This record gives sequence, C-alpha cells and structure tokens, in this order.
Amino acid sequence: MIRKLWLLFAQACTLCVAALFVVVTLRPDLVPRLAAKGNNVVVVREASAPAVDAASMPDPAPAPRPAASYADAAKKAMPSVVNVYTSKAVRVRNPLLDDPVLQHYFPELAQRGETRRTTSLGSGVIVASEGYVLTNQHVVDGADDIELVLADGREMRATIKGSDPESDLAVLKVEAKDLPAITFGSMDTLQVGDVVLAIGNPFGFGNTVTAGIVSALGRSHLGVNRFEDFIQTDAPINPGNSGGALVDTAGNLVGINSTIYSQSGGSMGIGFAIPVSLARDVLSQIIATGEVTRGWLGVEPQAITPDAAKALALTRSDGVLVRGLQRDGPADRAGVKPSDVILAIGDKPTPDVPRLLARIAELKPGTVTRLNILRQGQPLAVNVTVAKRPRVQ
Repeated sequence: MIRKLWLLFAQACTLCVAALFVVVTLRPDLVPRLAAKGNNVVVVREASAPAVDAASMPDPAPAPRPAASYADAAKKAMPSVVNVYTSKAVRVRNPLLDDPVLQHYFPELAQRGETRRTTSLGSGVIVASEGYVLTNQHVVDGADDIELVLADGREMRATIKGSDPESDLAVLKVEAKDLPAITFGSMDTLQVGDVVLAIGNPFGFGNTVTAGIVSALGRSHLGVNRFEDFIQTDAPINPGNSGGALVDTAGNLVGINSTIYSQSGGSMGIGFAIPVSLARDVLSQIIATGEVTRGWLGVEPQAITPDAAKALALTRSDGVLVRGLQRDGPADRAGVKPSDVILAIGDKPTPDVPRLLARIAELKPGTVTRLNILRQGQPLAVNVTVAKRPRVQ
C-alpha cells in the first residue's frame, strides 16, 4: 500500500516538474521570480496605437518651393522674350569671275552671280506693350525679312525702327498692342555675385532659361563695340541667345545678352550683356527720333602706358592721353593740345579710354562742358562746346 502511494507521489512530482519546465521554457513571464532573477529576458510594455479616423485627418500642406527656385522670376519674364528669325538675299559669285583678265575680255561676266537667301536666329525682348522689341543690331543687320515668335506661339512680322551699331542695339516694331512688356530693373543695385537668369532662343530651341551669377561689372577692352560697359555673367549663353534678356531674381531686365567668349562656339561660362542703363537710353532715343545722338569732342584718346608716362614725365597714370585732334573739331577749337591728359569731364573722372568715350557720348550736342586736363604737369580747365558725333557708316 505504501509502495503504491509512493509511486503515485513520484508520478505526480514528475508531472509537476515537467509542466514547470514547459512553462519556464515557453512563457517565462508567467513565473515572476524567475523573470526577476534572469538577466536575459526583458519584458517591455508597449501602448497600442490609437485608432484614427481617416475622414477626420486634415489635408496635407502643399510642399514648400525650394529656396533656390527662380520659377517666379522666369514666369514673369519669359512671356516678354521672343524668338527672332531673319533672312536676307546674298549674292554669291564664282571666284573665277573676279579674274581681271576675264573681266577685261568678257565684261558681261562681272554682272553674273547667283542670289541666295541666308537665315539666322536670335532673341529679342518686348520693352513696350505698343509693339517695340529690343534686340542686338548684329541679329538683324542687313535683314530684309524679320519674323518674331512670341512665347504663346503667335508669329508676327517686324520692321527695324532704328539701330545703333556702336552699342550693338536695335529696336524692332510690330503692328500689335497689349503685348507682354518686360519690367526694367536698375543697375544701381546690381552687384557682383547676384544671381541672374539668361532667357533666349539658343540653337533655335525656343524660350530657354539658364542661371548664373554676375561675374563682373563694367567690362571693356573687348573690341566688340565702340561703347563697352558689359555685365559679365556665367549664366550659359549660346548662339541664338543674342538679343535675349538677362533678368534678376525678381524677373526684371538688367541686361541684353550680346556676346560670349568661346573657343568652341558654345558656352564656356563667360558671357556679356549690355547693361539696361545703356539699353534704356538707346531705346528712348530711337523711339523718339529714329536714331541715337551722342556728343563728340574730336579727340583721339590713348591709354597711358608706363612707356608713355615715362616719355612725358607724367607723375600719375590715371587719365587719358590725347594722341591727336580732329582738325577744327570742338576740342581743337577750344585749345586742347596733343599730349594733354584728360582727367575728368565736368565732375566725372575719366580714368581710362572706355570711360572717357562713355562720358563724351553722354554729353548733349550744343552744350558747353569743362575738361579738367593736365598739361606739362600743370592742371588746367578748358571749356568745350560739344558737337554731334558723326554717324558711323
């Protein structure tokens, strides 16, 4: 009897141990003491996520525009930029027909030749809603057919209202009204490092926007125009961009894209634009009179080189040397002499040749201006009556 009881007790203990083993192995969290003593088991209580009614959720806020986006400036200026397509008749001759012997015995050959039409492309900027478009003079030079394509796809014929080869600017006129005219900016606030956008018609692709910064101001000595005061920019400018707009980040016009420095024909990060201050002056004169009138003094200027300063015993290098004078010109009649150094015109200094020419061009014909000069080391003031600059042929 005792043996049976012992056997039952032993079996019960075995079952209890087996059950405890299973619980400890599969659910140790049910055995608090063991859980507290064990170092390899951590019980973490997590709160369940509350249920959310999707209908009560607010609409997501629109994504903010990146800080570096100039979409607003481009949107404002692009409607004012047009594509300019020109064509002209060109007489093509066989070089053999220019032989003097053939022309002597067969003079009728001199009249022979084939006429072909050549086309070119460029850009322009609508500057007045009455139909005035500003572009480069070299874009429309010699053209007998000019077509403008607006940003909205409209096509219009244009005529040349007037041009100014010395600044490489021209004004076109179309018979239309209420055109999207661009807003003019100011050169007074433009600084090196400012972001600018170049808008034009590169390679005929149509309105294209590129971005860069103002690399330099007052660039001259390029040998491109007679009057040079360029804005230099690294905004990519390519063939077809000529005459297009250079705008600031507010979409205001600050320059007319004019030329590039390139060894390959494409953009190399050095482009030049005519400042809006000069463009505005040319535009207003052409609209008013059909031509640009500039002052003229009849002096032949020369930069003061170290050799010239030494030969003339000059103690200062600023100013412009008078190399020669137009006979009976305004400066000659006023008593200016060769080897004089012009230091200023009125109250505006003339430290180099480009700025001297710009100062003279600003003068109004018929007015009297004062030249501050240096003659044999002595300062002198000379009053000169300004004449009208002869038109370049």
